[in-house]
Amino acid sequence: MARARLTTGHVLELDGDLLALIEALYREISLKSQLKATFEDMMREIQNVVAQMSEEDRTRYFVESLFLNSVTYENEMLDAYARRLAGGHKRPRARTHGRAS
Repeated sequence: MARARLTTGHVLELDGDLLALIEALYREISLKSQLKATFEDMMREIQNVVAQMSEEDRTRYFVESLFLNSVTYENEMLDAYARRLAGGHKRPRARTHGRAS
């Protein structure tokens, strides 16, 4: 199985699992920098990983990415539609500030 090495030294199995790749990027780039990584830092790391992929791996991850993004987009659109149907307001939460329950 193909692998890619992040600049942090972390080795990632390229098994087509997009969420595992995203999680590794988040953990290795965002968390290890204490959330101080910039857009450019993350883009450089993504480009580093993609450069290590075969054409087949790039295609597989791209298809997975498009699928995940289309599902996310669809869910956001359905959520917006449901909010409009409900009058645009979310159900208020019970307030407990300063009161014993």
